[in-house]
Amino acid sequence: MEGRDISCPYPHDKITSMQSSLEKLRKFFRLEHENGYSNSAIIGGLAKMLDFWEGEARADGINEEVIQAVVQRLRSYDGLSPQSRADALKGLWKRIGDVYPEAAQKPRSVPGASEGTPRPRPATSEAASTRPNPTLARRPAPQPRSESMPGAKHSQTPAALNAPLTVLQGVGPKHAQTLEGLGLKTLGDMLYYFPRRYEDYSQLKPIKSLWYGEQVTVIGTIQSVHTRPIRGGAATIIEAILSDGTGSLRLSWFNQPWMANRLKEGEQISVSGKVDQYLGRLVMNQPDWEAVDIEHLHTNRIVPIYPLTAKITQKWLRGLMNQVVTYWAPAVVDSLPESVRSSARLMNLGEALLQVHFPDTQDSLKSARERLAFDEIFYLQMGVLRQKRDWKSVEGRRFSVSDEWLGARLNGLPFTLTSAQQRAITDIRADLDSGKPMNRLLQGDVGSGKTVVAALAASIIATNGAQAAIMAPTSILAEQHYRNFKSLLASENGIMSEAEVRLLTGDTPEAEKDAIRAGLADGSVKVVIGTHAVIEGPVQFKDLQLAVIDEQHRFGVEQRAELRSKGTNPHLLVMTATPIPRSLALTVYGDLDLSVMDEMPAGRQPVNTYVLRPQERERAYTLIRGQIKEGRQAFIVYPLIEESEKMEDLRAAVDDYEVLSKEIFPDLKLGLLHGRMKPDEKDETMLKLRDRQYDILVSTTVVEVGVDVPNATVMLIEGADRFGLAQLHQLRGRVGRSSAKSYCLLIPSNDNATENERLQAMAETNNGFILAERDLQQRGPGEFLGTRQSGYASGLRMASLTDVQLIEKARLQAQKLFEEDADLKKPEHSLLAESLQRFWGESGKGDVS
Repeated sequence: MEGRDISCPYPHDKITSMQSSLEKLRKFFRLEHENGYSNSAIIGGLAKMLDFWEGEARADGINEEVIQAVVQRLRSYDGLSPQSRADALKGLWKRIGDVYPEAAQKPRSVPGASEGTPRPRPATSEAASTRPNPTLARRPAPQPRSESMPGAKHSQTPAALNAPLTVLQGVGPKHAQTLEGLGLKTLGDMLYYFPRRYEDYSQLKPIKSLWYGEQVTVIGTIQSVHTRPIRGGAATIIEAILSDGTGSLRLSWFNQPWMANRLKEGEQISVSGKVDQYLGRLVMNQPDWEAVDIEHLHTNRIVPIYPLTAKITQKWLRGLMNQVVTYWAPAVVDSLPESVRSSARLMNLGEALLQVHFPDTQDSLKSARERLAFDEIFYLQMGVLRQKRDWKSVEGRRFSVSDEWLGARLNGLPFTLTSAQQRAITDIRADLDSGKPMNRLLQGDVGSGKTVVAALAASIIATNGAQAAIMAPTSILAEQHYRNFKSLLASENGIMSEAEVRLLTGDTPEAEKDAIRAGLADGSVKVVIGTHAVIEGPVQFKDLQLAVIDEQHRFGVEQRAELRSKGTNPHLLVMTATPIPRSLALTVYGDLDLSVMDEMPAGRQPVNTYVLRPQERERAYTLIRGQIKEGRQAFIVYPLIEESEKMEDLRAAVDDYEVLSKEIFPDLKLGLLHGRMKPDEKDETMLKLRDRQYDILVSTTVVEVGVDVPNATVMLIEGADRFGLAQLHQLRGRVGRSSAKSYCLLIPSNDNATENERLQAMAETNNGFILAERDLQQRGPGEFLGTRQSGYASGLRMASLTDVQLIEKARLQAQKLFEEDADLKKPEHSLLAESLQRFWGESGKGDVS
C-alpha cells in the first residue's frame, strides 16, 4: 500500500466532552488504523459494531444523518480495498468532526513523539506486568514509552487496566458477576486469561484426506443423529454423521444421551479428536466439539477457545477478549529488562499477549507462549533465589557430634544404612555444623528409610541439649513416626529416655497434653512428634532448634511458618515420599538444598505389578483370597476424580463395599475408608487394619499416604487409568513393606484403557524416579505440587515444567541478574522489582518450601 497516508486522524487521547458512542467509534477507527485497515478491529469485521452502536448513538442524541452515514459506510466496508477503507473512514471522521467539533480535536503533544505517526502495532509495544494475574495499581494516563527512560514506572501503565469490566460495551453487573467466577474482574485480568486451546481454521483438512491415527480438527455439517442402545439397554451410544462435501465421518459418544438433543441436523460444527477406523470406515470416538459460526469459517485464522462458565458463550467471550486485547495489549509496559529479553531471544510482551489470544501463525503462537512461560519461571526463580539468600543470611546455632558418637549410633541400629541414607546424614551433619540454618529437602522413594535419617538428625540436636519437633499430616502417621523414633532414640541402647520422646496429637488426653506442654516449656521433653497440634498456641518450646516436616506438600505455608516461629532460626528438614524430577525440584524447591535417597534398604522386594482387563477382575479376587488364606491382608482402592464427581465416586466405593462384603468375600472381614469420614473414624479404621481386625480395606485415595501395614501384600486399584503415575506409585507403596512377596493389580475403567501408558509404565518398573519423569512429561507438575499453598502456585498458567530447556534458560537468566542486582535497586530494574512483588504477593516474601 505504497503512498498511503499513514497519519492518524483519530486522536490518541480520550476527549472528555465527546458522547460515549462517538468515543467508542473513535477507538475502533483508531484500532483499525493501527491494524493497517485490515477490517480486524472487531472479530467478524468492523460492521459488527453496528449491532450495538446504532442504538447507543440514538440514545446519545447523535444527529440521524451522522448515524446513517456511519451505518452505510461500515456496511460496505468489507468489500473495499485497504486504501479505500482508509479513505472511507477518514472521510467519515471528518464529516463527524464538522457536526461535532470536539471529535476533530488534535491530541496533545508529547515530547519526543510525532503526532503524525500512528501508535505502533502491538509487535513493537511494551507491556506492563508479567504477573499471570496482574493486580495493577491505578496510574495516570499512559505516555508513549521512550527506551531512554528505563527507570520510568507508574506513568507507563494505564489506569484503565484496573477498571472493572462494566466499562465494556455489553457487560452489565450480571455479566460482570458471572465473569468474576472465571477470575475476571478487571481489563488487566482479561489480558492474562489465556485460551485453553485453539482451532486452526487456517489449515483445515478435508475429511477425504484424513488418515487413521491422526489427531485433527475438521469442520462439517451434521447429516444425521441417532441413538443406539448397547449392553441390553444399560448404556447408549450417540452416533452422528458429519460431512464436508469431500467425505463423511462417523462421530460417536458413549453414554451421553443428552448429546442427541444438542446435535442438530444441518448444523455446522467443529470436532477435534483422534481418527479411528471401524469396519473400514473413518470414525472419531468421544471428540471435543462446538458449533461453528459462519464468520469464523471465512476468517482463515487460528481461533482461540476460552474456558467458559454457565451463561457465557464462546462467541460472546471471544468478541469481548478481542476488544480488550487488541486495544490494550499495546498499552502495557514490559518490565523485563531489555538485556534479559535480547539475551533470551524473547518476543516483546505486548506482542506476546496479542499473539497468545489471536495468533497470526502457529510460529507466533509458539513464540508468545514461550515468552509468557519464561516470565513465570523467571519470576519464580528470582523469588526462590531471594528466599535462599535471605535464609542463608541469618545465623544458625552450630550442632556437632564426633565420628565416634555417630558410629556408635549407627552400630546400634538393627540394620545397615544404605549408601543413600549415609549421604543424606553426611549432608545434614554438615548443615547442622555450618553456622547457618539448615533448609534441606529430603526426597526419598516410598520405603527408602527417611525416618531413620530424621531420627538421627533429631538425636544430634537432643545430644547438644536442644529440642526437635516432627510434624506429620495425620495422627496415625504421627503415631507411626513416634513408635519408630522411640525405638531408635529411646530403646535400651538409645540416648534418651522414653519421657524425653513424646507424641502430641489432637487425640492425646488433655492431662497428657498438659504434661507434654510443660515438658516442652522446661526442656525436659527433647523430641515431640505430632500433627498440627505441635504448632498450636499453648505449645511453647524452651529451645526448639530442629523442625522436621513430613510429607511437606500436605502443609500450608502458614503452618510451616508457625512451626519455625516456635524457635529462633531453627534448622529445617522437609521430607517427601514423592520422587520429584530434577527439573521440577530445581525450579520449585530451588530455595532448598536437596538430598535424594534413590536406594531401597536390603530385604525390600519389588512389588509385582500387573495390568488386568476389567473382565479379569475375578483373577484379582482369587489372588486376594489366596493371600488372606496365608495370613496376609489387602487393599482395594477406588478413584476420586474431580470435585463435581466426588459424591458419585463415593457412592461407587460404598456400593462396591456392600457387594464385596456380602457377595464376593462374605467370609472375610472388610473395612471401609473414604474422605467423608471424620479424622478419628479414619484413624480408627486404619488402626483396625494394622491390628489385623480387617482382612481387606476398601478405600478411596485417602489411604495414599499413611500407616505402615507390613502384613498387607495386595494392592488392587480400580479405575487405575484415572490416576497419575505419582499417585499410583504412592498407592503401590502401601504394600511390599516386608520381605513377603507383594502384588499391585491395576484394573482400568474400560478395555481400551488397558494399554494406557501410565499403567504399562507401572508394570515395567518399581523405580519412583523413572516414573516421576514420565509423569511429569505426561501430566505436568500438578501431581508433585500437591496442595502446596505458596505464592506462585496459582501463577503458573503458561509454563510447562516439562520444558527443561526453557526452565534452564529462565534459571540461567535469573541467576545472572540476581548476581548483578539481587535487590533490583538499579533504576533499569525498578519495573521488574514492582512486578516481582506483585507475583509473590504484597510481602514479596512467599514461602516456597
